Amino acid sequence: MGVHKRGRIWWIDYYDQSRVRVQESSHSSNRRDAVNLFNVRKSEVLRGVYKRPVKITFEEFGKRYMEHAKANKRSWLRDKQMFGHLEKYFGSERQLTDITPAEIEGYKLHRKAKVSGSTVNRELALLKRMFNLAITWDLYLDLNPFRKVKFFREFNIGLRVVSSEEEEKLLRNAAPYFQDLIRFALNTGLRIGEIFSLQWSSVDWEKSILNVFAPKTQKTRVVPLNAEARKVLEYWALGKRNEFVFYNPETGKPFVDLKAGFALACRKAEISGVTWLTLRHTFASRLVNRGVDIVTVQELLGHSTVTVTMRYTHTNLDSKRAAVGKLEGFGDNLVTPCTTMQQSTPKVSPKAPLSVVARYN
Repeated sequence: MGVHKRGRIWWIDYYDQSRVRVQESSHSSNRRDAVNLFNVRKSEVLRGVYKRPVKITFEEFGKRYMEHAKANKRSWLRDKQMFGHLEKYFGSERQLTDITPAEIEGYKLHRKAKVSGSTVNRELALLKRMFNLAITWDLYLDLNPFRKVKFFREFNIGLRVVSSEEEEKLLRNAAPYFQDLIRFALNTGLRIGEIFSLQWSSVDWEKSILNVFAPKTQKTRVVPLNAEARKVLEYWALGKRNEFVFYNPETGKPFVDLKAGFALACRKAEISGVTWLTLRHTFASRLVNRGVDIVTVQELLGHSTVTVTMRYTHTNLDSKRAAVGKLEGFGDNLVTPCTTMQQSTPKVSPKAPLSVVARYN
């Protein structure tokens, strides 16, 4: 019993409370790490708190996680897509306990060669969340391997917004119901999930407001309807088929995912870098550029803190020019021109040399 080496990795060998022999990898090439783990396991056995490592493959745990995601997340389809990349790299039959920080670093480099760093970070965040759940569910008894993994640094170079010209082209190339959804998003700032789940019971026609429940924050906020957004609702009210405001015209059921259709409209309009989230960014940026205070923008967007909303305080170049233009001539009244006749004769010390005195005369 003790520690021994297999290839480059150190393993530990011990008996649990039931006198069953356990061989466990330390996932480290450092003997000291194995010794520390061995001491921890001995202490757990003596105190009666030891739990035998659970054998579960990456594929099996992925299925458990997806069941959890379907019940708790509207974006579970995105998780399913990202998990596909993770499973392809780590292998479906790989034991969850065998995934090491070094291999996660390898995945980072592998994916970075194909996609952006921010996309890799989203996939890493999913895997980190999965390990945290595995620990909570007693399916992974070690520390989260992500404690030794750093995410790629993301640089905020400004948020993409839709210009008036792009908006016109996008609407011209979108299907009729897409046009309504785009107009509604640009005039309310709702998240696409909030639009999909919006029900008629949330529409107050008399006050012309929406009572929006945000699954992301689990809070309800009030969003006033302008003339454009109200016009969209009035049109959909004529064809009301169920409790949901917006629905698939073919099935009559609420929308689930319209990424493909939106991307097609963007390609036809020959614009790039625009998603449903871009419409929300555009809503916020247009408000800020028109002088709406940041707290009001925060409340309309449903942000929990104003810090998140501060990223929309960037203004366009015309606004910056107008701002600095207000400083022109500001110092003119603070400086009094002084002519040669008004200048006083400097005082010269009586002890100064004659050459200096002559210079001032």
